[in-house]
Amino acid sequence: MNKKIFLLGCMIIGLTGCKSIKQPDSVAKELNYSDEEVIKIEINRIEKLKSKNAVKALWRSYFLGNETVIKECEDAVLSDFDKAIEDNDYSKAKILKDSLSVYGYKNISSLDNKLKSLNNSVVPGTIVDRTKLPKSIANCVDATVTVWVDKGIKVENGSGIPDIVIGSGFFIDKRGYIITNNHVIQDCVNPKYEGFTRLYIKLPGDMDTKIPAKVIGYDPIIDLALLKVEIEPDFVFELGSSSDLNVGDKISVIGTPIGLEGTLTSGIISNTKRELTKIGNVFQIDAAVNSGNSGGPMIDQNYKVQAIIFAGMLQFQGLNFAIPVEYLKQELELLYLGGEITHPWIGAYGHTIKVKNANKWQEVQYVLPGGSAHFAGLRKDCIIKEVNGTKINSVEDFHFALLSQSVGSLIKCKYSLNDEERETLIYLEKRPSRPAVEFYNSDYITDSFIPLYGMKLKAASTSNRKSYRIDYIIKGSRADEFGFSENDPIMINDVKIDYKEEGIFSYVYIQRKSKGFLDVSMIIYTPFDSFNYF
Repeated sequence: MNKKIFLLGCMIIGLTGCKSIKQPDSVAKELNYSDEEVIKIEINRIEKLKSKNAVKALWRSYFLGNETVIKECEDAVLSDFDKAIEDNDYSKAKILKDSLSVYGYKNISSLDNKLKSLNNSVVPGTIVDRTKLPKSIANCVDATVTVWVDKGIKVENGSGIPDIVIGSGFFIDKRGYIITNNHVIQDCVNPKYEGFTRLYIKLPGDMDTKIPAKVIGYDPIIDLALLKVEIEPDFVFELGSSSDLNVGDKISVIGTPIGLEGTLTSGIISNTKRELTKIGNVFQIDAAVNSGNSGGPMIDQNYKVQAIIFAGMLQFQGLNFAIPVEYLKQELELLYLGGEITHPWIGAYGHTIKVKNANKWQEVQYVLPGGSAHFAGLRKDCIIKEVNGTKINSVEDFHFALLSQSVGSLIKCKYSLNDEERETLIYLEKRPSRPAVEFYNSDYITDSFIPLYGMKLKAASTSNRKSYRIDYIIKGSRADEFGFSENDPIMINDVKIDYKEEGIFSYVYIQRKSKGFLDVSMIIYTPFDSFNYF
């Protein structure tokens, strides 16, 4: 896919004809609370929202500043909390309690006590039974399992053959909890998959016995899943702290490559920050990884899990990747609560600003009109500094801070704008499956091209609506990679949303200053999602 993206981005073609470009009828603006009519409409909106989403109603009332409305919304959240406790709905109760805590509710300790009484169970992997820890590499192999997904029979060349998906996993709790990759078990939880599936594990010492397993929680974006079997393992892994690992450190990988259970390979950390996922960096390693290793543990020399294997480029020897264990630890409680983890976002785009090769801050370069960040007051050039008391130095830090937060909750965000320190509450919306489409459909093309391609446009003609000039280019963006420059004339002939290729294709005609104002027609591409969308 990366090769295809590169070719499409750089391909010079002849274009025929002109098509209309979709533009929204209007773009959401900041509410003017000095206008009495705006206040009246907002109070009515909050009143309707209270019964459907009390947290969001409380959030909007916070900006409205009407004490009566705020108290009514606070009471609505408390009522929903009591109802969640009554229904034994720990997940919802926690969202409501956490939101009230961030908001500044004074009697939060009483809610904490009610929440603790509802959930006395221990999240797997958080308390270590030291008698179960591996004391040798052989013990580590015994703590690793083969994940076996039986999909029945498939027909190839007129003959029926078993349809099996094989992956790896490892025990993190003596109660039988196992970690693996989501993509290994995805057919077991995908509602669109209508075929047969049965999930099992096999132990290294007994590959003839299939032990039934069930999926507890799963995360398609981070590519993690928590499984459960009704046996007590001989050994369980302790989760390490992969932030301590550096390039060159020795590691080992255990799994079932191409069906060969209990296989151990070794190598080093090749790189600690590869942007291969939508919301986080991963490790690049040179230990041998093959099909079937997915979900297996990457361990250090102290037999602690430091990462989870999730990908290998089989056509390129030594290019293999693993998910740092910090991501697993950050969302273990959510996995344990069960079901699919949905990730939050605030509707913004930006980059990590580096000074002398060190991360300095996270800069907001665009906010989605009408989105949470926009409503909360974030604007272009804001510098995000803290989330719920945690310091933020990069986009990755921001994504990581949100990993343990649930959709529908509030966060407290400290930021600066024009050297003025500010603080705001932000409601966490569900991250859309296609953020780029959300940006394009919600804003005019002059601004939506900022998160899509990293360039701000300005109209160049009152008679030709397709004619623009580039106002500015964001360093390191796609527009920068394409060789575009400030003040380059550009004509946008068409924009196509391609759901098959999972991206947006823009057909442009441009005079690039960097190429001696050579006139070229190009297709420029951007995928539906990006690490820089948050």
